[in-house]
Amino acid sequence: MSIFYINPVNLIQTLTMALDLAVDGVSLHQRRTAIICSHLAERLNLKLTDEHNLLSAALLHDIGAASSMEERQKLANPNLGWDRHDIFNHAEKGYQLLVNSDTFLDIAEAIRYHHDNWNGNNPSGLVGPDIPLSARIIHLADRIEINTKKTGPILHNCARVQKLIQGGSGTSFDPDLVDIFMDCSVKESFWLDLTVPDLASILNEKMKMGTTPLTIFDMLHVAEIFATIIDRMSRFTATHSRSVSGVAVFLAKWNGFSQNEMYMMRIAGLLHDLGKLSIPNAILEKPGPLTNEEQLIVRQHTYFTFMILDQISQFKTVAEWAAWHHETLDGKGYPFKLGDASLTLGARIMAVADIFVALAENRPYRKKLPRESISRIMTGMVKEHKISDRIVQSLFDNYNEAELVVQTMESMAIQTLEPSVLYSAK
Repeated sequence: MSIFYINPVNLIQTLTMALDLAVDGVSLHQRRTAIICSHLAERLNLKLTDEHNLLSAALLHDIGAASSMEERQKLANPNLGWDRHDIFNHAEKGYQLLVNSDTFLDIAEAIRYHHDNWNGNNPSGLVGPDIPLSARIIHLADRIEINTKKTGPILHNCARVQKLIQGGSGTSFDPDLVDIFMDCSVKESFWLDLTVPDLASILNEKMKMGTTPLTIFDMLHVAEIFATIIDRMSRFTATHSRSVSGVAVFLAKWNGFSQNEMYMMRIAGLLHDLGKLSIPNAILEKPGPLTNEEQLIVRQHTYFTFMILDQISQFKTVAEWAAWHHETLDGKGYPFKLGDASLTLGARIMAVADIFVALAENRPYRKKLPRESISRIMTGMVKEHKISDRIVQSLFDNYNEAELVVQTMESMAIQTLEPSVLYSAK
């Protein structure tokens, strides 16, 4: 069994990069919030482990809103307003995503309560010091960061943000933490730290940690979390990542991959559409052909998938298999125009799996296609030198089994999805 020696800070920051793709305005929100938390943590003299967990939670605190562009836009703009149900709902979603993961268990609670108000009236029933300290810190830092992102030089906004936060002392925020913030924020460096282009480097310095051994099953669990986020984005692709993952593993087995390589293929399949977090839901759910401009937006997602996964040490192969699924043998695919000579067998398998599942599932503009139509389309793509004849042949030689894989993965995926995005077999 493979062991990945991965810096947990690097892993979390990589996942944060995926969240920060969400929408212009939310970009860097998670990291800037973590920077503010680091200033407050220094004054509180937290233990190293507690500080690390705090900053990790801050980097992923809005993970529960990642599937909805509307929620992400609200997070980016306090003037849009939230009703109380919404703001606590995304915090609970984040908790539910992480609580069963050994990798993220220690930060799940902070995310669950990061919008709880100091004076109570919270769904949790918690009031004041009963709210976990890490959640109180993130709540304060989150509101500071959101209200700091205004036009003009950042130092012009300091007094306004300080006044706003002081106004919430004892109601929204822990008064002691507000006092610490007021003391910290006297220094221009507190604010200017938020403007540094390479926030990742600052956080790496603050969260110094060596590598941690993670098993292939640990990495699979992380991939499952993000596959759930991706698939929740649209009711039409609500089981897509798991279905592609299942078919890709099935094809890998038929093409001689080892057990360890099949685990890697499963991870790649689960994460192949990670870059779609950058695409508005309106495009993903459009009930008709996309415009040229919308198609260009969609074409960005494979590049972002590669750039995100390539940040993780030991993930080069996974990054290539996942992100090259729209490359073609004739070199006219995207985003890198690689062509026959550059495409590995794993990348070719992923491309075939993605096409097959896309044709065999419902889409906003059509019902899923029958076998005859799928065969005609994919055979045509082979003739046009788009996809591998060998892989397509292995798919149709075992079509009934491949179809059963999709049905099985759909059933498993439905159990992880919210009622509003359940897959429709009609």
